[in-house]
Amino acid sequence: MVRRVGAVRTVNVRRARAPVRSPRTLALGGVLGHPRAMSLLRVLSPGDAGFEALLDRSTTFAAEVETAVHAIVEDVRTRGDAAVRAHTERLDRRSPGPDGSYELPRATWHERGRAIAPEVRRALEHAAERVRWFHAHQHERDLDVERDGIRLGLRVSPLARVGLYVPGGTARYPSSVLMTAIPAKVAGVAEVIMVTPGASAETLAAAELAGVDRVFELGGAQAVAALAYGTATVPRVDKIVGPGNQWVAAAKRRVFGQVDIDSVAGPSEVLIIADHTAEPAWVAADLLAQAEHDVEARPILVTTARELATAVEAALAVQLATLPRAEIARAALARHGAAVVVASLDEAVDVANRYAPEHLELDVADPRALVPRLTTAGAIFVGKWAAEAAGDYVAGANHVLPTGGAARYASPLGVHDFVRRTSIVEYDEAAARADAPFIAALAAVEGLDGHGRSALIRAGKRGAP
Repeated sequence: MVRRVGAVRTVNVRRARAPVRSPRTLALGGVLGHPRAMSLLRVLSPGDAGFEALLDRSTTFAAEVETAVHAIVEDVRTRGDAAVRAHTERLDRRSPGPDGSYELPRATWHERGRAIAPEVRRALEHAAERVRWFHAHQHERDLDVERDGIRLGLRVSPLARVGLYVPGGTARYPSSVLMTAIPAKVAGVAEVIMVTPGASAETLAAAELAGVDRVFELGGAQAVAALAYGTATVPRVDKIVGPGNQWVAAAKRRVFGQVDIDSVAGPSEVLIIADHTAEPAWVAADLLAQAEHDVEARPILVTTARELATAVEAALAVQLATLPRAEIARAALARHGAAVVVASLDEAVDVANRYAPEHLELDVADPRALVPRLTTAGAIFVGKWAAEAAGDYVAGANHVLPTGGAARYASPLGVHDFVRRTSIVEYDEAAARADAPFIAALAAVEGLDGHGRSALIRAGKRGAP
């Protein structure tokens, strides 16, 4: 999950269009004894106009958010700590400490983090160990090769300092701290700076377990800007990662180029491929696990069994009756949920590859057979026992994943996101002389004669001044 940009409330540019309901939608409502308006899942086929609408996940931020974020970022860039304080006092009602900084002393946040329930600490320790173990296998080696008197290398080095944004206040996302800070530390990042607008004890415990170095009680666009440009009290970082609301996401996009970022993420999404062997209650539970994130979440079922869609609809109704975040989940199902009925698993694979989901579950009789054919997913959960929620918390793979169709080209967060690569080029004399005419020929085509001369001069070739 690109957590939860449920937290980032985006505006779908095609939201004004009413959802298209096929005749199957009416049939499903009738089977369950509900009128059409009460149906929890639209039932579609790949040929329906409503299915094409599912693929359109273009998002943008409201103009007023972009304008306000731009003003805050520029203010922090020019006025530093004074601007950070002004916006934090105005928006979060929080003043800096006696030293003028929003930084929490290490002893303070360690003490607060140790005041969590024992079972939560055990769960965090279990998750941290798994995440660290998996990401330790992601190290990229330096490259050093030689040919024809030319030695080429690729040096892999960790970033020096990374900023981690963590939602605060009523939000408690310790799992996101583990998923972002641990890969950075495994990569060798010397300093991880966490900003959060009021950290929970669980978040601070996760920060200690993950190896976070410093914590600032800052949030919003001003925190992102402070990390990107640096102030007298907040150090400038090389990269900013982590979830946040629309203000945070807009600020990350605004400062990209000044620093690197992980992504500007959209709402969380799951696509479940299921056949007649699937357990309807399990499928419904996994759809709700995504739907409860945010009203913009995308819970999609793709099935070869028409009767499964009907059974899942019934299971959703039962489970919603006792789900604490039922109102949010119900809204997500109504806005973006669907059951896509296909003729075969081949067609299901095609649907999944076109949709390019953040999370892709395979609840079919032979799930491994499908894995090589599924080419555009952030994470694939193989078999009925691999719940997407396990990936969110304790499996060990990263839950920061591409959303909105970005799985066509983007990857899960990992150790590779916290390193930079430097090319190293070395020539001996013979190789330099041999390559000079080729360099000069290509430089002449591009109208860059100085490039050609720089090679010819070394080689003592004709054409050098």
